[in-house]
Parts: sequence; C-alpha cells; structure tokens
Amino acid sequence: QVQLVESGGGLVQAGGSLRLSCAASGRIFSINAPRWYRQAPGKQRELVATITSGGSTNYADSVKGRFTISRDNAKNTMYRQMNSLKPEDTADYYCNADCTYYSGSSLSSRRRGDYWGQGTQVTVSS
Repeated sequence: QVQLVESGGGLVQAGGSLRLSCAASGRIFSINAPRWYRQAPGKQRELVATITSGGSTNYADSVKGRFTISRDNAKNTMYRQMNSLKPEDTADYYCNADCTYYSGSSLSSRRRGDYWGQGTQVTVSS
C-alpha cells in the first residue's frame, strides 16, 4: 500500500554534490521519522541521518556538515543533499520510513508499516 521510490544517484567526482530524493506513494496519512541508510561494498548497513516530523535532524559523524536531510510533507518526499563527497561515501543509499496509511476508504482502515526504498547507487571517484 506504500511505496518509497528513490532517485538521484550516480557517479560524481570527489568534492562534488548529489541530491537524492525519496518519494512516498499511496494513501498516506503520515511519514514518521524517515531515516536514511547506506551500505558500502563488503560493509554493514549504516544509519546516515534521520529527520523527525518537526524537521529535527541527526547525522552520523562521518557525514555531519556535508550531508543534509530534509522533507516536504505536502509532497511526501524526503531529500538528501550530499556535498563535498568523498570516495568513502561510495555506497548504495536507502530511505526507510515508518508510514501510517489507509488500506481502504474508511478511517478504520488506517494501518502502519515499515517501508524501504529500492536503493540508489552513489559512486564517488577520486
């Protein structure tokens, strides 16, 4: 009932920038505390950033000052601006969110679930 669709990855040189988007579709009531992860080849998935409904953000130390997460509640979309990219930022990036949505036409059909985007690849060349 909910899909998170990611876009914006690609190849960039070190020092460059990319903007990733994660758009939620479905009969969404709210997107609760969306999160942004990444997984580099051969490494475990890492939590990069979170943003609350009110817009408060938290970042991993490795990206603090370079990455910015934001959201447009009216469009049910998260954005991730990545500046001053480094080769070690090379990874698959994923959005994740706990979403409240309607599975039917009535108010009683409200449901809640955890959803992941399909991921988008970011490659930073040195």
